[in-house]
Amino acid sequence: MSEVIGELLGVGHQYDEGPEIFKGVSFCIEKGSFRFITGLSGSGKSSLLKILYLGLKPKWGSVKLFGKDTFQIKPTLLPLLRQKIGVVFQEFNLLDHLTVIDNVSLPLRVRGIDIKQSYKHAGELLEWVGLGDCLKAYPPSLSGGQKQRAAIARAVITRPQLLLADEPTGNVDDEMATKLLCLFEELNKTGTAVLITTHNQRILKKFPYPQLALKEGTVFQLPIEKKAS
Repeated sequence: MSEVIGELLGVGHQYDEGPEIFKGVSFCIEKGSFRFITGLSGSGKSSLLKILYLGLKPKWGSVKLFGKDTFQIKPTLLPLLRQKIGVVFQEFNLLDHLTVIDNVSLPLRVRGIDIKQSYKHAGELLEWVGLGDCLKAYPPSLSGGQKQRAAIARAVITRPQLLLADEPTGNVDDEMATKLLCLFEELNKTGTAVLITTHNQRILKKFPYPQLALKEGTVFQLPIEKKAS
C-alpha cells in the first residue's frame, strides 16, 4: 500500500454566510502520485489547494499532512509542514523588490544553502524554463507568462514532497505548457507527489494522469483521458 502524505476527511467550507463550496470532501494523496483537479470556474479548485497548503482552514472536517493532524498540532510546527510543500499560486506571489534569481533561490537560502550554490541551482532551473536572460530582472518588468515560469521554478527548486500547482499553464503557450508539465513529471519521478488544477483539455489529453473532478461541492474520480498523439 502506498504511503499517504495528505488526507482530507469530510472537509466542508463556506465563506462568511455564503453557500457551501465543499460538502464532505474526502480523498488521499499518496507519495509519488500525480493527479489533476478539474472543474468549472468557481467550483472551488483554488480553495481546495489553499486548504492543502494550510492557507485556509475549512469549517468542517480534518486535514492531515505527513501524518500530522493539522488541527491538533501546535501552530509553531505548521511552518515545518509547509517547508515540505511547493506551491504555484495563480497570483505568482513573487517579491517585487528581489531579482528573479533571488526570488527563485530564496527557498534554498532559507534552508541554509550558501548563496553561490543557491544561485547555481536557480540559474540552471531558470535557463530550463526559458528565463536565462532574466536572472537580474525584477518581477514588475516581466510578462504574465514569465512570472508564471519564475513562480514554478521557485516552487520546485527544493524538490518538495508535495507540489500543489494552481493553473500553472494558464499564462503560457502550448509549447511552454508541455515543457512545464514535463518538468513536473521529472520532479514526480524523484518521489514528489504532484496535484495540479487545470481546465486545459489539451494538457489533460497529452498527460493522461488520474483526475479528481469538483462539482457541486463534491469530488469524484474521472476515468483517465486517452493520451493524445
